[in-house]
Amino acid sequence: MTRIDGAVNRMIAGGVAAALCLLGAQAQAEVSSVRFARQLGLGYLQLYVAQDLKLVEKHAKDAGLGDLTATYTPLGSPSAVNDALLSGSAEFAAAGIPPFIILWDKTRSNVDVRALGTLNSQPAYLNTNRPDVKSLADFTEKDRIAVPTVKLSYQAIILQMAAEKQFGEGQYAKLDTRTVSLSHPEATISLLSGKTEVTASFTSPPFQYQQLESDKIHRVISSYDVLGGPGSFSALWTTGRFVKDNPKTAKAVLDAMDEAGAFIKENPAKAAEIYIRLENSKLAPEFIERIITDPEIQYSTTPQNILKYTDFMARVGSIKNKPADWRELFFPDLHDRAGS
Repeated sequence: MTRIDGAVNRMIAGGVAAALCLLGAQAQAEVSSVRFARQLGLGYLQLYVAQDLKLVEKHAKDAGLGDLTATYTPLGSPSAVNDALLSGSAEFAAAGIPPFIILWDKTRSNVDVRALGTLNSQPAYLNTNRPDVKSLADFTEKDRIAVPTVKLSYQAIILQMAAEKQFGEGQYAKLDTRTVSLSHPEATISLLSGKTEVTASFTSPPFQYQQLESDKIHRVISSYDVLGGPGSFSALWTTGRFVKDNPKTAKAVLDAMDEAGAFIKENPAKAAEIYIRLENSKLAPEFIERIITDPEIQYSTTPQNILKYTDFMARVGSIKNKPADWRELFFPDLHDRAGS
């Protein structure tokens, strides 16, 4: 049983779990505060910008909601992010697309988790410190591949898709036993040190580019190789009850993410400075700005190639419900956009 299975089952059992108590009561007025749980890295840059510029507060006030307070908690894995949402410790969760899809699938008959929008499309790299590894077939039983959460995270699912392409239909789980759960910063430290069992890291910006600054690290595959092109990397989601009880707040959050995306595009140097300051990062601002302006990376709330994930995950049994249209996974405010 996965951590998500356990969290969902605890909520449902008896009908009195904390999250349902918190989210199930009929709201007399919209909330006066919202809490965001997010993963780490540039896949969540809109949230860094929104936090620094107080964009959620701005759009809430514009919507007539008064002085709403937004707080942001960085967490190292998608499991921790989803646990925060399910336990009632956060109203919004931000992580990679596959862990969102799994939670959407498991909560369709109860808390109805759906996404407000995506956050960006960006490539995720599988990097290694073993010079003789040129493809997935070169990894041995002694290798350990770091992903944020085994069998659940964006990187873990992409690795399964890549394994099936490498080894043949039905072989998607061939490398699962060689994966270990590590946050992106921990995996980067392990890979660069060369002194742990971790010989590869499937990660994301900026960590993958930081790793590649070392001449001892090289890229094996990119998620874009596996998907056949760009695809949404991360998303922001919440429960159907929250959106029903707080429609103006949910719309204010979506509007804040749209404004943050526009800000990043128009002010990449300032966005880089915000990221470095909030992360207390020692990376050079110019390094982060180069990543942000990479043509392969797009910051947008409009989904891209979502069904490539759901089709695979339904076929291999990661989810039971296969959506016919990307709109099934997103709240209606996004439905008129040109997503895929």
